[in-house]
Amino acid sequence: MIACSLGDPSVFSTIFDRHFDAVFRYLARRTERAQAEDLAASTFTVAFERRDRFRPEAESARPWLLGIATNLLRNELRADRRATELAARLRHDVRSPSGTAGELADRLALLLRELDPDQLDVLLLYAWEELSYEEIATALAVPVGTVRSRLARARSRLRAGLEAGKPGDDSAQEASG
Repeated sequence: MIACSLGDPSVFSTIFDRHFDAVFRYLARRTERAQAEDLAASTFTVAFERRDRFRPEAESARPWLLGIATNLLRNELRADRRATELAARLRHDVRSPSGTAGELADRLALLLRELDPDQLDVLLLYAWEELSYEEIATALAVPVGTVRSRLARARSRLRAGLEAGKPGDDSAQEASG
């Protein structure tokens, strides 16, 4: 369909209709609704402008579109990242009883914020969008081996961070105090 849209731009509307909801849902999970709407629209604008770069051997435009969305979101979040990290640090200064579901959710949110952006992108495309390693590699324009290593590192960091905060584990308190 994308190749056909090079000759007849109106054909691109089929790509939009087919994939807009998936792109929007992905973005809405990572940012505010209004920003997700803007970024989703921008994703299709960029895709339309760059449709001549789409690889025709790809089975679906979805990984390509999610890659564009990820890059646009990353650009938007760079400036906001420091403020978000500061707010998370301040929120964690007020300690809740260890082991509660709220604390676990807060700790996981902090750990996700602390991940390298490349690792976070791979993790979220894998977990939320259920893309295969190959599809993630296509979306982010990196080798499959890079996807595997980034996902392994992200899982390892999350596991270690969650393990360190278990009740009865003094390592988290030793590190902070």
